[in-house]
Amino acid sequence: MYLEYYNLKEFPFNITPDPRFLYFSQHHQEAYDHLMYGIQGRRGFIELTGEVGSGKTTLCRAVLANLGEGVETALILNPSLTETQLMRAILNDFGLPVKGRDRLAYIETLNEFLLQKTSEGTNVALLIDEAQDLTPEVMEQVRLLSNLETDQHKLIQIVLCGQPELKERLARPDLRQLRQRITVRYHIPPLTLEETMLYIRHRLWVAGANGELVFDEGAAREVYRYAKGGPRLINAVCDHALLAGYVTGTKAIDARCVKRAIRQLEGQT
Repeated sequence: MYLEYYNLKEFPFNITPDPRFLYFSQHHQEAYDHLMYGIQGRRGFIELTGEVGSGKTTLCRAVLANLGEGVETALILNPSLTETQLMRAILNDFGLPVKGRDRLAYIETLNEFLLQKTSEGTNVALLIDEAQDLTPEVMEQVRLLSNLETDQHKLIQIVLCGQPELKERLARPDLRQLRQRITVRYHIPPLTLEETMLYIRHRLWVAGANGELVFDEGAAREVYRYAKGGPRLINAVCDHALLAGYVTGTKAIDARCVKRAIRQLEGQT
């Protein structure tokens, strides 16, 4: 609706996890580096946590996009699976044949695939999003995958990505074996006010803003006050604020536009 008015090529504040829009705050850069180190260094288990809407999924997609041809990857987005369903999903994402319902056969198929890739000099990584929703039984199945190894290398690098509840889940006594195998950990904190300002500016630039469209300092402060540094909420507020600016005929988004956007989000208008 407002793209032509603002001379934008695309919507700057979509909530889809598009790596092109990823803003590398200090902590997002550190999280990215930790994931790349863990995967490329064949560290086995890697844990990434952050609050809802902190940019974890976008970060994971950026990592997948930049690992290069030397790494085969699979991404599991739906963790509400049984042990057998998880194995089927992993094989499917790696493009491996799935026949029957025999979980042991699935593991054997995966192991053969991993050994072949290792012999070819190829690393393999599995990313599981929303991992805090995995049942203890499925987490145990994930742990068992780490047994697929040679004398020199872990055959598969597994990233568990989830909300802070993932830490609590892994603290359970019955999951201590899995917890002890995690060698790389990182938690993404919320953006600061300054980072929120830079985040907004970055997304506008990626979307094609030519400098005429700006969120002034008052607007950025209102966005930060409401979103508390959470990228997903920042996107929601800023998208509505752009609509408010379009309706009122301004390309300088101020605090009034943001307050109007917040009222709309909260169902107050």
